[in-house]
Amino acid sequence: MANVVVVGMQWGDEAKGKVVDYLAQDADYVVRYNGGNNAGHTVVIGNEIYKFHTVPVGVLNEGVTAVVTDGVVFDPSVFVAELKALRERGIPADRIRISRNVHIIMPWHRLIDNLEENSKGDKKIGTTGRGIGPAYADKMSRTGIRMAEFINPDRFKLRLSECIKRVNALITKVYGSDPLDEEAVYTEYSAYAREIAPFVCDTSTLLYEASSECANIVFEGAHGSLLDIDHGTYPFATSSHCVAGGACIGTGIGPTMIDRVIGVAKAYTTRVGAGPFPTELRDEIGDRIREQGNEYGTTTGRPRRCGWFDSVAVRFTARVNGVSAIAVTLLDVLTGFDTLKICTHYLIDGKEVRDFPTDVEELQKAVPVYEELPGWSENISDARTFGDLPHNARNYVNRIAELVEAPICMLGVGRRRDQSIILDAEMLQM
Repeated sequence: MANVVVVGMQWGDEAKGKVVDYLAQDADYVVRYNGGNNAGHTVVIGNEIYKFHTVPVGVLNEGVTAVVTDGVVFDPSVFVAELKALRERGIPADRIRISRNVHIIMPWHRLIDNLEENSKGDKKIGTTGRGIGPAYADKMSRTGIRMAEFINPDRFKLRLSECIKRVNALITKVYGSDPLDEEAVYTEYSAYAREIAPFVCDTSTLLYEASSECANIVFEGAHGSLLDIDHGTYPFATSSHCVAGGACIGTGIGPTMIDRVIGVAKAYTTRVGAGPFPTELRDEIGDRIREQGNEYGTTTGRPRRCGWFDSVAVRFTARVNGVSAIAVTLLDVLTGFDTLKICTHYLIDGKEVRDFPTDVEELQKAVPVYEELPGWSENISDARTFGDLPHNARNYVNRIAELVEAPICMLGVGRRRDQSIILDAEMLQM
């Protein structure tokens, strides 16, 4: 048995879904432990493309129980839509489980998210507008609605009445917007609750008992470590614990029950939304990476900011996650570049800096110092062993491992499940 956490090592969008899907083929449970439907995980199997926002990607595998746990904020409307889409494609959903303790994203969370973001003018953070931050804010202020209340009609009606008085005062008096209709919200969301109720259970006990019985569990992290609410580039961060430790916080599984942590990093770097990005390329090279990598958000469709691989940032996230090994994805996107660059350290106020500064004022001043490596022109999408790769591609991968100070267990050379090179099968064994 093995309990394995898969975590992003950059600013999200690292192709974690591909790695989780690979592991899920031998898993019993796949668990979402943080974030909400602002996350988008994509899996490509043959010619079929599957995009997930709430449901764990393990649902694609027969016999796998897909679990949404306490640390997630949960949009019922998005889940019901995903459920319908899965059923229309012939994918059974009977093995999905949802925690009684997840906090519900209500319509006012989305409204406040957009009103607040628009009020900031040129100081916008770049949220997805999905209501994630306001839902977590209500959770922390102990005013949120949890699933156990949501699926109980009487409790939900009472809590909705309490909440909507407060939020309508905020919406009308602070933001000058129209109030929400309590009865309309109750009618719509009660219908969602009836459809969701059969999936709800005590997921903490479920996973503890499964682990005690030697089940194989994959913990599917959302977003990336550099967006973590504590360890990320605050305030340009998300509202949840994106590091590997979040798997324990968000599920009720103790840290001694985690066997391995697989970090996922792109062969280059991307970021969505505002915030410092030392290796960003605002030129034709950045544009070329974006187009070759199809770097547009799964959730929003927004173009991602693109840049060279930043070993300072990934070495930092390797440390805070305690990674066992790294999966480097989208290596194929770099095919065709004569020269590739890797950031080895920064200069801040003329001083050499090798440790990643999470204070944004410092990071915004960081000037990347690059090491140049020769690129390759050969198509690597059909490579299935490390030896199949061109010499320069192998050197690039090896240099990443040296600078990040962590072994690489897997390479992604395309979007499909089978377009993977396994460097350490034991590390990826469930």
